[in-house]
Amino acid sequence: MTEPRPRAGRLWGVGVGPGDPELVTVKAARLIGAADVIAYHSARHGRSTARRIAEPYLTGSQVEEPLVYPVTVETTDHPGGYRGALDDFYAEVTERLAAHLDAGRDVVVLAEGDPFFYGSYMHLHERLAHRYRAEVVPGVTSMSAAAAALGRPLVERDEVLTVLPGTLPRAELARRLAGTDAAAVLKLGRTFETVSAAAADADVLADLHYVERASTAEQRVARLTEVEPETVPYFSLALLPSPLAAATMTSVSETAVPEAPAMGSVTVVGLGPAGRPWLTPEVQAALSEASDLVGYRTYLKRVPPNPRQRRHPSGNRVESERAEFALDLARAGARVAVVSSGDPGVFAMASAVLEVACEPRWKDIPVRVLPGLTAAQAVASRVGAPLGHDYCVLSLSDRLKPWDVIASRLAAAAAADLVIAVYNPGSHSRTWQVGAARDLLLEHRSPDTPVVVGRDVGGPDERVTVTRLADLDPSTVDMRTMLLIGSSRTKVAERGDGDQVVYTPRRYS
Repeated sequence: MTEPRPRAGRLWGVGVGPGDPELVTVKAARLIGAADVIAYHSARHGRSTARRIAEPYLTGSQVEEPLVYPVTVETTDHPGGYRGALDDFYAEVTERLAAHLDAGRDVVVLAEGDPFFYGSYMHLHERLAHRYRAEVVPGVTSMSAAAAALGRPLVERDEVLTVLPGTLPRAELARRLAGTDAAAVLKLGRTFETVSAAAADADVLADLHYVERASTAEQRVARLTEVEPETVPYFSLALLPSPLAAATMTSVSETAVPEAPAMGSVTVVGLGPAGRPWLTPEVQAALSEASDLVGYRTYLKRVPPNPRQRRHPSGNRVESERAEFALDLARAGARVAVVSSGDPGVFAMASAVLEVACEPRWKDIPVRVLPGLTAAQAVASRVGAPLGHDYCVLSLSDRLKPWDVIASRLAAAAAADLVIAVYNPGSHSRTWQVGAARDLLLEHRSPDTPVVVGRDVGGPDERVTVTRLADLDPSTVDMRTMLLIGSSRTKVAERGDGDQVVYTPRRYS
């Protein structure tokens, strides 16, 4: 006797609105909470605007299916070009969702705004709706949210509203803008300059308004002519509102009521150990969005210059002053990125900024910390997995703490048989600490203990060597060097290809 086939699941295309989670409809919130599977589109960086909006309504127990685009605006080497890459992508994700539906799971596909208003969900609907029960839940569009932010009606009485994608050719945009009463131009981003030129051709440029990230905390409203093209994100649009209302109503951006300057924010970011490949997408986004960059001049040089941004370099020994400066900029409305090498929370700027930010005069300024790849992780990766078991991280610099504290911690870590990652081992002015640390460790460790010496990992002068603790030469160590001191369990082995690897087993016999 064959087993009965399970009931097929139900497909829902759910609009989550323009950005504010409170603009999610009651029905959408209920379906999101009840779904077995939550699917959402994202670019390759992994962040999803739709998921962020819906997050308050997720239960944490649902299966999540990120639908990661193979391309967004970049080129592709797919034989079918951009269209072919997307066709293959939708074929693959269609079958992924079909597998859930066949197993009886209800699938909610999240969509920014409304699923059928320039939404990616429609490509899944046309591939799945004939195979399964499917329903679309409409959402508040970005166009509606932008009109609310502007404080102007889109149309009234017999006026005609035209909705245009900014990707149209300039001449076509100009023709349609000139022939309508009101308009919404979506998909700005890289099309901003074309849209502006078309509006000028249609003689409506002075009447166009700009709304960015409508309904979110990052919302911006301005005249289109006041916006710098390089600052325009994808989630923005241009509005030509009702001309009938123009005579009796002013927009929110034009009111004469004075406003207090908007408070900015401080984001402390980690650049990783060296170079763009070590930078996380989250940090890259924060650097791109910043109006001001603050940091030690050597690290600031690693961030490509942007003419829109102001850069504030400083020396390496003014951390508190640097933090105060960044917080003052934010209080005046700037979006400040404070840069650190590696991870900002590991012997870097995060603690300095937070210590100052907790003082009464700065306690209301938003501060967040974004992680970065640490030097210890980078050096470890070059030789294998020396940090594969318990380890500790110590700084050998006695500029901010006395040597007797460092010595006692080294002795404790050595006695506990921990792998030790040593930061700031030496400099031009600190030349004896490495030798003293080596001798102290030899009181607890075998002379044959592996030591990884990594210098400028990821940079042009990268050099990584493996030596014995007894043979560690302080003259080879400087501030650009990281030391990884093995435990009694750390192994050095040669593999079949002749490469030497270092690893610490995860289990004790």
